[in-house]
Amino acid sequence: MSATHLKQLCEETYTRLKKVSIELERYLNQVTLASLVAQSGDPEEYESYYRNYLSDLRHLLVYCENAYERLGVALRRARFNEEFAEEVLYQVYHTCINNFYYPKGEVYDEDGRYAYTSQDSIIFRKKVVPELERLTIGLSKVFEQMRDDLQYYETDYITKKRMQKAQV
Repeated sequence: MSATHLKQLCEETYTRLKKVSIELERYLNQVTLASLVAQSGDPEEYESYYRNYLSDLRHLLVYCENAYERLGVALRRARFNEEFAEEVLYQVYHTCINNFYYPKGEVYDEDGRYAYTSQDSIIFRKKVVPELERLTIGLSKVFEQMRDDLQYYETDYITKKRMQKAQV
């Protein structure tokens, strides 16, 4: 991968992560667990579900903020450090993207069969309030693009790093 292409990928990922962080922070600053549970109609069934959902969103926000800050450092350096940039993109894939698609609280799943039909690929475990559904579906579109752009960092990057170490 050329340095120019890598830098462009960092810039695009930085912009997307910043957008995700702003949307998550805005949502988390205005919603409460009590308000979500109250809208559900069944407090006993939904309290644990929404608690897990909000916890997953808070973790995702921290991962995304940390990643876009590190990408910002990579992009602001006087001399673009390709090795550092690739390490950050690897971490974006394995923390931000994976934590979006595989939330710890298992509040939703991705059904990959829908990805090619232009339908929403996120399947919620329970019916969620419309605003949370819109947020999650909107974020899925951003994460889907990032996942496509950063597919290399799923396995190929580590394979390359291992081969380099073996040659030393």
